[in-house]
Amino acid sequence: MSRETDSILQTALHNFEQAAKRLKLENSVYQKVLGPKEKIEININPVLPDGKVTHIKVFIVRHNDALGPAKGGIRMTPDVTFDDVTGLAMEMTWKTSLIGVPFGGGKSGIQSDPARLRPDEKEIIVRAFIRGARRHIGPEIYIPAPDMGTNQTDMAHIRDCISYSEGTSITKGCYVTGKPVILGGIVGRREATGKGVVYTILSACEKLGLDIKNMRIALQGFGNVGSVAAVELAKYGVKIIAIADISGMVVNEKGLDIEALLQHSQQSGYVKGFNKATEVDRDKIFAIDCDILIPAASGSQITIDNVRDINAKIIAEGANAPTTAGADEVLNKQGIFVIPDILCNAGGVFVSYLEYTQETQREQMGLAQVEHRLAERMKQRFNEVYDFSKERSLTMREAAMDIAVSKIVEATFARGLLP
Repeated sequence: MSRETDSILQTALHNFEQAAKRLKLENSVYQKVLGPKEKIEININPVLPDGKVTHIKVFIVRHNDALGPAKGGIRMTPDVTFDDVTGLAMEMTWKTSLIGVPFGGGKSGIQSDPARLRPDEKEIIVRAFIRGARRHIGPEIYIPAPDMGTNQTDMAHIRDCISYSEGTSITKGCYVTGKPVILGGIVGRREATGKGVVYTILSACEKLGLDIKNMRIALQGFGNVGSVAAVELAKYGVKIIAIADISGMVVNEKGLDIEALLQHSQQSGYVKGFNKATEVDRDKIFAIDCDILIPAASGSQITIDNVRDINAKIIAEGANAPTTAGADEVLNKQGIFVIPDILCNAGGVFVSYLEYTQETQREQMGLAQVEHRLAERMKQRFNEVYDFSKERSLTMREAAMDIAVSKIVEATFARGLLP
């Protein structure tokens, strides 16, 4: 068996190239939309509390800003690459376009391992990143947010670093989203991505004539997205029979006690060791016999090597680019209904937009308002993609990409091709 090695960037490029062919884009427009508009590599050398000088590479990519300033999270992992950041920025371009917010696609990466850092060390690195990247960040340029390895505390430090450097108590506009509520964040932001995943699943079940209460769910990843999705789905009476994370997988055919598992995970950091389930090799998550599979971990997880093990009716992509191009073709042939990542996990960037507007206008939104707008937007966009897919005999991914790319092309022409 040949092993597939598609990266996040390769998957993103493939999806765009296929959309460009279907839309018959002229080469000049193709090249302009292909991007990225700007790629920056920065070397930072912060001094940690022990007096040692560290050397860390930082990547920032602004893929496209036809619809507005670049938007995308800060990924902090020791193995993040320029290609990863470029692919994720491209995905953000399609995601923001599809969900209908006035942003473009951006992303940044910090080559450091947060698991090996004390809080004070991490703060020093994050502040060094912002000082080094300051001229590339702003409400009309690029607005970062939390991503893998970063959180709301880091976003608070970013806001403070920028306002301190400007000699102001707060920033002049929204420079970063995903902040603590006390510092201008918005209620419901942490849960937004996971809840958005749930809203698309509910919409899919409705369209496909499936009773959500009868669904058996397997979930890869129990971080922010996966845990919130699990908690919300449990409220509908579904059986979540398997959850895997980096430590292993826990299985209970009668349904996992999600609240107890969440408490265990918060205390131990992992799902492994949960005494109300059977422990299984985490790599077998895709072979679990289930109705709905939610990959909510990292990219390139469903590959040509494991895709034929999948027994689900629906795949809801909570992670970014979890399915490689080759695996996607197999899923289509098998008739598995895929809710693509640029739709499925777009709830986070939509509520980030609400945070952006809230801070820009100096107003406050309540949780009921945020959740109502999130549910309405996710269901509306799901139905738009679903109807388009049926009208054009496309898969959901193809329909989502065609809609998203078409909007970018329209905005490009509306702005004019001259600089």
